[in-house]
Amino acid sequence: MKPIKLGVLTLISSVCMVSSTWAADATNTAPAKTLNDLLSKIQSQSVVESTLNKQREQRFLQDEKQQAQLLKKAKADLKAETQRGDKLKASFDGNDKQLTTLTAKLKQRSGSLGEMFGVVRQYAGEFKGSFHASQNDVRFPERDALLSKLASSKELPSTEELESFWQIILHQLVASGETTTTPATVVYGEGKQATTDVTLVGEFNAIADGKYLTYTPATGKFEELSRQPSSSMTGLLDTFTHSKQDYQPIFLDPSRGAILSLMVQSPTVEERVEQGGVVGYVILALGAVGALIAIACYIRLTMIGGKMRKQAKSDAVIEGNPLGEVIAAYKNHAGDNLEDLESKLDEIILRHGPQIQRFISIIKLIASVAPLLGLLGTVMGMIGTFQAITLFGTGDPKLMAGGISEALVTTMLGLVVAIPLLFLYSLVHSKGRRLVQILEEQSAGFIARYQEKLNTAHA
Repeated sequence: MKPIKLGVLTLISSVCMVSSTWAADATNTAPAKTLNDLLSKIQSQSVVESTLNKQREQRFLQDEKQQAQLLKKAKADLKAETQRGDKLKASFDGNDKQLTTLTAKLKQRSGSLGEMFGVVRQYAGEFKGSFHASQNDVRFPERDALLSKLASSKELPSTEELESFWQIILHQLVASGETTTTPATVVYGEGKQATTDVTLVGEFNAIADGKYLTYTPATGKFEELSRQPSSSMTGLLDTFTHSKQDYQPIFLDPSRGAILSLMVQSPTVEERVEQGGVVGYVILALGAVGALIAIACYIRLTMIGGKMRKQAKSDAVIEGNPLGEVIAAYKNHAGDNLEDLESKLDEIILRHGPQIQRFISIIKLIASVAPLLGLLGTVMGMIGTFQAITLFGTGDPKLMAGGISEALVTTMLGLVVAIPLLFLYSLVHSKGRRLVQILEEQSAGFIARYQEKLNTAHA
């Protein structure tokens, strides 16, 4: 019984050792019915596994040989590249030494020419910027390429390039003293642009269609000024453009358009008046009323003076003038006593004196009120300025410009109105006083004459 038990135990252990293999192929093999069948299956499976292991070992050995060959090839390539790198490094070092030697030789042979070429590069850059800002750049667009090359090139310029650079400078000098007409693009205020003939006056002004233009280097185009200068300046442009004479007067801007741009930004008379606000309009309205009153008074006094001069030349009484009434009163009261005649003549003078001086005092009143209104506008403008300073500070001067403009403009308008009105008042007042003085002189003469008659009669 013991041998049988030992055999069974050995068989069971063998079964446990190959259980995994058997389990893997259990689905493809019929189950063993006896222990002998199981043993035979295990033995056949061991043979298969042994065969597979040998195949794997052979493949591994083949791979090892292949990897060894690849390693050997890589080491050979590395050695070849290392040798090639050493050769390239030696070649680079040799080229670097040769370049250093040649550079020193070039510097030695060029001598002072190196400094000269440096100066050429420097001035080429400077002239490029200056020529680009010039309005004559539209006439010579090809010179920019050469100047750019000379300014940025590290090579020595050739003799032809130096001569071309010299000729460009000469052309610019000649163009700055010429007046020429050339086609160019002009941008108008509405944003439209057109190609038209532009008259270039040296480096100073550009003219087209009787208007001043400004040159914009960034676009290479001319722009029409948003607002042209006064007619006294623009009136000469048409004659200058179309004249065939050698010399014609014209206003030049030596700052290449900067002064013209500032001039057109200065406000006109209408804009000045608008800056004065409501107070400014009130001052102008009072000035207009005062001027009309002064003109009306002067015309009326002129007519009265004419009638009085006509009456002075005639012995007959002419109605409709104060001097005629004085003469009529003298004749009508010739038989009265001296006191009654004097009283009657004084009554006529006192009655016509205010009529002659009528409305003249209003002129003086307006002349006195106008500066006060200007002062009122000044105070209002300064109040607005201080309010802007309180709200926004003093960082932006434009916020205070409106109030300061109103303050200054109203004062100016007040003085502009008051000064002429004072002259008109003085003129009209003196004319009225002369007429009243004529009446007083005539009245005094009649009284003296009448008193002389009375004294002669008593004698």
